[in-house]
Amino acid sequence: MSFSRLSERFLPWIAALVCTAGIAAPQEADHEPLSSFPQSQLEIQSGGKRHELTVWVADTPSRRAQGLMFVTELRPLTGMLFVFSQPQPVNMWMKNTRISLDMLFVSADGRVIRIAAKARPESLATITSMGMVTGVIEIAGGEAERLGIHSGDRVIHPAFGASS
Repeated sequence: MSFSRLSERFLPWIAALVCTAGIAAPQEADHEPLSSFPQSQLEIQSGGKRHELTVWVADTPSRRAQGLMFVTELRPLTGMLFVFSQPQPVNMWMKNTRISLDMLFVSADGRVIRIAAKARPESLATITSMGMVTGVIEIAGGEAERLGIHSGDRVIHPAFGASS
């Protein structure tokens, strides 16, 4: 039996185990509305350009678990900022995420260390930071390329102490 067939067969059981452990991701009916997430402005300096974004801030474990799940549209220059209190490797996935996203992994000093471009909606594949980060910015899939954002660019936001 192939790995994908095995995972399809056992995924419901794994999900049931996660739910009984009390760490399940929110279902569409009981997720927190984005309007209740804090909002913030951030700036990405890329070459000689500055891009100002409005982001929802995922600053608690439950908000980070929810992220942009169930969102069906994301306007240009908007997104979500996932904030972590300590630098750490971060793994993301796209379960229940209806749209493609670009993920910008940001180090404590505000540098983009990796961009995972055009993550596939609804995918269970792990997307890793490949380094220590204190933040992840999610924007619409293809937006990083459209804006010319690259690894090494600088993010200005209070979450990144050295960049404020």
